[in-house]
Amino acid sequence: MTRAPERGRARPVRDRRGRDRRGGRPAAVVVAGALFLEMLDGTVITMALSAIAGSLGVGTVTAGLGVTAYLLTVAVVIPLGGWLSDRFGARQVFCVAIALFTVASIGCAVAQTLSQFVGARVIQGAGGAMMVPVGRTVVLRGAAKKDLLAATAIITWPGLLAPVLGPPLGGLIAEYASWRWIFLINVPLGTLIFAAALLTLPTAETVRRPFDGIGFLLSAIAIASLLSGTHLAGQQDTNWYLAGAPVAAGLVVAALAVCHARRHPAPLIDLSVLRIATFAATSAAGSLLRLAINMVPFLLPLLFQVGFGLGPVTSGLLVLMVFAGNLLMKTVTTRAVRRFGFRQVLVGNGLLVAVSLAACALFSASTPYPVIGAVCFLGGAFRSLEFTAVNTLAFADVPAASMSDASTLNAAIAQLAAGAGVAVAAIVVQVSAGAGAPTAADFRTSFVVGAVIALAGALLFLGLDRNAGAEVSGYRAAAR
Repeated sequence: MTRAPERGRARPVRDRRGRDRRGGRPAAVVVAGALFLEMLDGTVITMALSAIAGSLGVGTVTAGLGVTAYLLTVAVVIPLGGWLSDRFGARQVFCVAIALFTVASIGCAVAQTLSQFVGARVIQGAGGAMMVPVGRTVVLRGAAKKDLLAATAIITWPGLLAPVLGPPLGGLIAEYASWRWIFLINVPLGTLIFAAALLTLPTAETVRRPFDGIGFLLSAIAIASLLSGTHLAGQQDTNWYLAGAPVAAGLVVAALAVCHARRHPAPLIDLSVLRIATFAATSAAGSLLRLAINMVPFLLPLLFQVGFGLGPVTSGLLVLMVFAGNLLMKTVTTRAVRRFGFRQVLVGNGLLVAVSLAACALFSASTPYPVIGAVCFLGGAFRSLEFTAVNTLAFADVPAASMSDASTLNAAIAQLAAGAGVAVAAIVVQVSAGAGAPTAADFRTSFVVGAVIALAGALLFLGLDRNAGAEVSGYRAAAR
């Protein structure tokens, strides 16, 4: 009987002919496409809830169960990503995830009742949850250290682009076509990505390890509780006790999950990756920056439309300047990190992220559009560089054998940071507005809070070694 390789001693990633697959750029493009598909779907639906509710014969709040079901399913399935990719192979699990997501999209599009719609969204969420950590594991295991920065730059753009494009795209589809097209457009894209994944992604030997059922239960409950609490906190006229209860419960269960993982001989998520200085730093300081960055797609459209009374087209064009800045910065990200190193980029550029958020607080209804567009463009560029640097450094020193655990843990942290960003932004706006309707001043306050959070995250990176991630960046600080 063939003996399975021991945990912690994964063999090199090889293709079907036994050759090493390095470089990873084609694989990164395929995975980025899948991540964009999943993230776009999660943001585009919010603008079509009224149309979905009318078609299914329910209220808009009730139709929101489709969003909640998807959110909770993602939270429950994310902890499984690392174990599944080790047990069955990351390539196989990733392809199954795409297939599930695509088939479930058809189910959402043809749903005639709320129960059918919610059921399809649950299946879709299971597929979407596995795409993120498993897809990233495929790329990170297959890329040499020297190619890691370029590969990460490719797979991080969906997280910056989808939240910006999702809401206006959803509004356009809901207004000028049927809401069902929101899900039908996933089918040809999902099919194409599935075929490309089969042809492009490398295979790897599997690792047999026991399934940690208790760890899965605890981590799933913790993440689901925290995400549901932050989701409720981000709703208008929310009940703070109702939102606070799951957050408190999630923190307690998360503590229990950590204690269990530290004692279990083969935990579902091996927390020993937190002993790696660069991974720990990006999990802490990086989460603050992720939180602040994820406030922008929520706040900008509301500031323009609710605060300034701009139409959706004008507002959408201004927000798209953020996307333009994202794209431009991708062309110089690798050179910037190699020229200055991770520490200097994360601190210096992090300060610019904070300044760009604070600058949004200075917008008024009389601010010229070119000025607003320029600030949005620069802010998008700064956030793109920070996002890529954080995500690359997180895995710079993680060994291949621990990559699936690190990817799963990172995905869970990123998911919580994204939810917390929207929640914090919404809470600040609501508290600032009080009993009245939100005004431009209330959104400005939220931008200031976001700037302070980004500033704190940037300053925390001062604790990094000057040569942190040098194997990836190639930067070596001169000896003093």
